[in-house]
Amino acid sequence: MNNTPAVWIEKYRPTELEEVLGRNNIVDRLDAYIKSKNMPHLLFSGWPGTGKTTTAIILGRKLLGDDFSIDFTELNASDERGIDVVRGKIANIAETMPSNDDDFKIIFLDECDSLTSDAQSALRRTMEKNTDNCRFILSCNYVSKIIAPIQSRCAIYRFGQLDKIAIESMVKYICIKENLKISGDALDAIVYVAEGDMRKAINTLQDGSLSGDLITGENIYEISGFAQPKFIEEMIDLAFKGKFLESRNKLDVLLVNEGFSGGDIIYQLHKRLFEMALPEKLIIEMSSVTGEVDFRISEGANDKIQLDYLLAWFAKIGSDFK
Repeated sequence: MNNTPAVWIEKYRPTELEEVLGRNNIVDRLDAYIKSKNMPHLLFSGWPGTGKTTTAIILGRKLLGDDFSIDFTELNASDERGIDVVRGKIANIAETMPSNDDDFKIIFLDECDSLTSDAQSALRRTMEKNTDNCRFILSCNYVSKIIAPIQSRCAIYRFGQLDKIAIESMVKYICIKENLKISGDALDAIVYVAEGDMRKAINTLQDGSLSGDLITGENIYEISGFAQPKFIEEMIDLAFKGKFLESRNKLDVLLVNEGFSGGDIIYQLHKRLFEMALPEKLIIEMSSVTGEVDFRISEGANDKIQLDYLLAWFAKIGSDFK
């Protein structure tokens, strides 16, 4: 096993558009900008860890050349979210001419949905005034939080959660490069805990690589803060079969012995409901009451009492359903 203390999310960050997995439709469209040596303002929206920042950096490098950092500025809007920053720092960068022979400079503004409404309005004016010499790449988690005038000035690209094939491909590639041995259940576990987030998948793999000669599913669940899905399913199944006390004992293992919070458990429990072979009508009713319990816990209700109630309700509806 390679023990080099490199951060794998940087070590294996793609440097070419075609290396960005699971984004073929986006890559094809962005490649057209590279060939034309021009681009409009862009808005990348979607889940964390799905390739927005990586894609922006690759695009900047391809359009501006190897010394692209001279005319490529990366800012995080969640750190600097007020109108003064937009009118000052961002406007000053946008108004200056490119330092190289580039036709324009690029400002990559990450997490721009953190900007206040006033700051977004000021940003819209800055984008409008400096189109000749500056292009913006905006990145956000929720495009609905971006004001309409900015959206209308950008080509919008949506980065959905990465699928299982993309996650597995990257994990297997890194395992080969790092000479790691990984079991099939560990690969499934990484896909499960990553939830479409490539960054999370790679970080989990790197943490798992420290656990021994063979990475197992048990290792992955231990380091990721997730209960094993099979354990959650058994707890639900016992309750549904009317074995409330046995189901409750499994809940105590998670809450008391393993230290999971009520929110952790109910999130996984809700997720597992849709992966079990249950009738649709039953899933609807169980999902509804799960949502109610989740709300009560988020409002400060006792975790154990609420989850006991949920399992008791599962036991009741299970007997009624039969």
